Amino acid sequence: MSDADCAVLSARLGEPLPGTAPTAPAWLCLEQPGPWGDKALVRSHLDPAVGAELQRRGDEVGVRVVLIRRPGHHADTGPAEPRRVYLAHTRPGASWLEQVAVRDAKDLLDLDFGGLARGERPEVGEPCADPLLLVCTNGRRDRCCALLGRPVADELAARHPGRVWESTHTGGHRLAPAAVALPTGYAYGRLDVATAEDVLRATAEGVVAPVGCRGRSTWSRFGQVAELVVRERVGERDADAVLVEGERADGDGWRVLVAHRDGRAWEVLLGERPQEPPRPVSCGKAPSTPSAVEALSVTRVG
Repeated sequence: MSDADCAVLSARLGEPLPGTAPTAPAWLCLEQPGPWGDKALVRSHLDPAVGAELQRRGDEVGVRVVLIRRPGHHADTGPAEPRRVYLAHTRPGASWLEQVAVRDAKDLLDLDFGGLARGERPEVGEPCADPLLLVCTNGRRDRCCALLGRPVADELAARHPGRVWESTHTGGHRLAPAAVALPTGYAYGRLDVATAEDVLRATAEGVVAPVGCRGRSTWSRFGQVAELVVRERVGERDADAVLVEGERADGDGWRVLVAHRDGRAWEVLLGERPQEPPRPVSCGKAPSTPSAVEALSVTRVG
């Protein structure tokens, strides 16, 4: 790996992880073996018309649609029969994970995407007792994800068959190896096998893993940072104990109300800070200056 790779530069420059998780209250994960292109939903063995429509419907309501495949060798073969599909909703206290098998991905267009986003369980799925870890390995989108993510996915899948899947783009190439835990929706970056193992174990125990957490996909990037700041302040790891209850713009910043289930509440003032020097946010892209969200103050209000 060269010094120009985005993950190497991001780590070297100490780019903050909080506030970099994808934003999605719900997830749809469709098994699609074989190669993935840079825009995998329309550039794989999946029917591109179906992939485009799944993408459109998900984007409309905030359901993140990703392709998944079992770690290991990816032969250029046809689709799995039947395909495994995972559906998840991530809101604290109301998160769930279900699986269903479909023979034709087009059948997923019958789902109520708005209902998924609101947390309504579909009538077609079966509950999953164990959490999942999605490790981004979409090398055609960014080589760091493949080079750094696949070894982690391979090793962890050998230890936990069926609970670890390779995934298409989930955001944050430069934070690879990157993963999302379902059903909580917490995203993690700069993992290795040991920390990824901790994430899978923590998710099963209903807590947040302390290392590499980027935020919960339920919230905006401002909500993600505010939640993690409050968690650190009070030493809370229970995944369902902390909620983002409101956000509002305040000049150049944001104010976020964060509540604990025990009745305590805090208002977090946040701002954005440019990350100097410029760096490529993805391999092969021209350098740019990303911004990081940081907490400026935390005030107890309840």
